[in-house]
Amino acid sequence: MNTPIAFYNNQIKEFDVQLSKVKEQLFGSSMIRLLVFCVAAFSIYLGLGNAKVIMGIVLVTIVLFLFLVSRHSDLQYKRDTLKALLKINKTELDVLNREFHHLAEGTEFKNPLHHFSQDIDLFGKGSFYQYCNRTALKQGSEVLAGIFTENSIAQIEKKQEAIEELAKMPEWRQEYSAVASLVKTETAYTVILKWLKNYIPFVPKVMLNLTNVFSILSLGIIAIYILGWISGWILAGWFFLGLGISGRYLKKVNKLSLDTSKIQSTFHQYQKLILEIENVEFSTPLLKEMRQEIISEKEKTSGILKKFANILNNLDQRNNMLVGIFANAFLLWDLRQCYNIEEWISSYGQQVEKWFNVIAFFDAYNSLGGFAFNHPEYNFPSISNNQTILKAIDASHPLLDQEKSVPNKIEIDKEQFFIITGANMAGKSTFLRTVSLQIVMANMGLPVCATEVVYSPIKLITSMRTTDSLTDDESYFFSELKRLKFIVDEIQNDRYFIVLDEILKGTNSTDKAIGSRKFVERLVRSNATGIIATHDLSLCEISKELPEVENYYFDAEIVNNELHFDYTFKKGICQNMNASFLLKKMEIV
Repeated sequence: MNTPIAFYNNQIKEFDVQLSKVKEQLFGSSMIRLLVFCVAAFSIYLGLGNAKVIMGIVLVTIVLFLFLVSRHSDLQYKRDTLKALLKINKTELDVLNREFHHLAEGTEFKNPLHHFSQDIDLFGKGSFYQYCNRTALKQGSEVLAGIFTENSIAQIEKKQEAIEELAKMPEWRQEYSAVASLVKTETAYTVILKWLKNYIPFVPKVMLNLTNVFSILSLGIIAIYILGWISGWILAGWFFLGLGISGRYLKKVNKLSLDTSKIQSTFHQYQKLILEIENVEFSTPLLKEMRQEIISEKEKTSGILKKFANILNNLDQRNNMLVGIFANAFLLWDLRQCYNIEEWISSYGQQVEKWFNVIAFFDAYNSLGGFAFNHPEYNFPSISNNQTILKAIDASHPLLDQEKSVPNKIEIDKEQFFIITGANMAGKSTFLRTVSLQIVMANMGLPVCATEVVYSPIKLITSMRTTDSLTDDESYFFSELKRLKFIVDEIQNDRYFIVLDEILKGTNSTDKAIGSRKFVERLVRSNATGIIATHDLSLCEISKELPEVENYYFDAEIVNNELHFDYTFKKGICQNMNASFLLKKMEIV
């Protein structure tokens, strides 16, 4: 099997060739349109003085020109899709080279009150979200952020199967993402859904029959006029009658046209995304269930959305002078399209939210499938219900360079609590985030950075980056107490893996030591599972009284007057601290 890097390079070569061909076709299409315009202009010049000939030339030219414009638009869309596909593959190569800080950071999803997202670099610059996210739609980004923060242990194996299947479908994922990236969202999807829900019709039901009869009569009158059987005055009178009927509803039509012009592209692109889902068969339960949400026995959802996109496009044609004047005069164009829009909303408006949700789901899950594809060396956790909560062999943090990071073995059982000591910069905080992210990724259904993982599902809760609140006039210490109170309350209602980093930093050393000990004792009495990192070696003494508590450490050594770290997780208590050495080394003291 090709490596991800080889796959992306092959994709880039292929799309470059296709793009060159499409650009040549676009140039040829432009030349043909210019030629048609010149021939039409010359023909009109030759037919000056003969109104009927000129009208015939104009009508034929309009029909031909509309066909050529449609063909040119299709070529432009193909060009834009190929450009999007090229960008997708180049982005993946950048990310695999650890160059991803230009991607969306997801800072809007940060929540300091969340169970863990504030503490483990889930969102923000250099975050796991920035590394993993490839969503093209705003709603897709929101769904992905929701998956990151859901903290759910339900149906993990079902999620794993879905992600593994999508990982094996890179071409389909890229095509879907490319189409999604071309969606021009002038209006938020929430506004569209609200508009559909609250829309009030204004076109009378009789208008469908009226527009049909009027259009037939118009074509008959034009034909009779061309044959010379009636005068131009009758044609002109009919022309102004049509404009008068259309003008009666002009204000409401203008309002509807303004609203729909902002959502036209969304529906045009969304029907293409639905078509992508309809045209593929999934084998895993979760993907099959989501696909079934847009499958109808009577009519394809992509066809329903395409019909609506075409209606919106037809109404938008009123901005073309020829359509706006002549089509309204002879075909009551605006009223016909407004009636069609209202009929569509009445029939399908309530289903749009469900369709949008399916589209956003696949946009989000494509990111997860892409992550799994990019890391074939990662492994899906084996889900169990035994005594072991987490057993990971050669576990590392996914955002670290794997050639430089030091993998560690992690094994912690139910109701065990680890106290981790270590020197500054020895790797304690990185280890805490590695364990936390292993749990979050496992709950999401993602493969994790380890050669082997056995996992008994559990929710995560952390306290690692408490901050003071100037807005609420809270001290750092009070904010930390509130966080610890939140943890104590939460573990009374559900099972959590608790990760703590240097708690009670906002008080003096003696008070901190006593308070930390009492808090750990409180957690152990509650049968909690977790880890705490600390510089306070006295806290390690608690392991002599509580068999559930075990001591581990990260070491630091001074070799040839240089500080050396091995970043290896070891059993025991750290004996070497480095603050004094660093102060002297940096000539601070």
